[in-house]
Amino acid sequence: MALTRSSLSADAKDALARDLPAAVHCRVALRDGLAYFAGADAGGRRVVRTRRASIARLVRSLGGEREGNVRRTIEPRLYRSTMFEIDFDASGALPAWPRARCDRRMELRAAFLACGSLAAPQAGYHLEFVPPSPEAAARIGRLIRAEGIEPRSMLRKGRPVTYLKGLDAIVVVLSAIGAHGAVLRLEDVRALKETKNRIHRLVNTETANVVRAASAAAVQRDAIAYLADAYGLRNLSPALREAAQLRLAHPDETLAELGRRALPPVGKATLNGRIVALMRLVRRLREPREQEPRTHPA
Repeated sequence: MALTRSSLSADAKDALARDLPAAVHCRVALRDGLAYFAGADAGGRRVVRTRRASIARLVRSLGGEREGNVRRTIEPRLYRSTMFEIDFDASGALPAWPRARCDRRMELRAAFLACGSLAAPQAGYHLEFVPPSPEAAARIGRLIRAEGIEPRSMLRKGRPVTYLKGLDAIVVVLSAIGAHGAVLRLEDVRALKETKNRIHRLVNTETANVVRAASAAAVQRDAIAYLADAYGLRNLSPALREAAQLRLAHPDETLAELGRRALPPVGKATLNGRIVALMRLVRRLREPREQEPRTHPA
């Protein structure tokens, strides 16, 4: 038994095909759009071809008893997939430009059902239409611009392609044609991606902070060890001596953690000030040695 492959694009088309508009003029706009974007002339009649059974049922619902029976054929070039053919009671000519906004959106829905596809969001946000002719491509571009979005266009193997990049533009078009389920799935993916990126940024920032803190602690530990040998910790004031002893005893802890170990506990800024005073003293002790001239044996 063959399994039906599901995708975001297929699921969106199935949902739209089940959503039959209530107004008669909207159904007419949807029917004429399907005849124009999905139809082809065959032996003096107009035939709509589609691989989606849901769209075939929609075509019959829009045409009523005037439509012929649905015929099934096997398309060998498309992995032997089933192709549905429906005799359509429509001319297939370019429909007049719809005056009502809802009719324009129904025609754009028909274009998506007939020749549109929506890429899986994991591969990037991409919505495209591969219409049967340059005139149909120009019509789709005009319908999209009516929604305030400027589409892109190109030629692929000699065929015109109208497409959109970017989630915001795609959401506008999908919302206009009523593909709300697809919009919700795309928004879920975007929210998940943004959450992952935010977590990665936080982790990277925290890692960088840990590395910097460890490096600074190592420098402080070495300097205080030199101070203990060259000056003696007993010669320091009680506060500075405690800070030095804490850093030597706990080399991996942060200043905030060392401050909590002090008696009485002090804040990070206070302990940092004491460490800075110790480092300043170390620099003064090292300066005379650095300035001593080097002697060379005769």
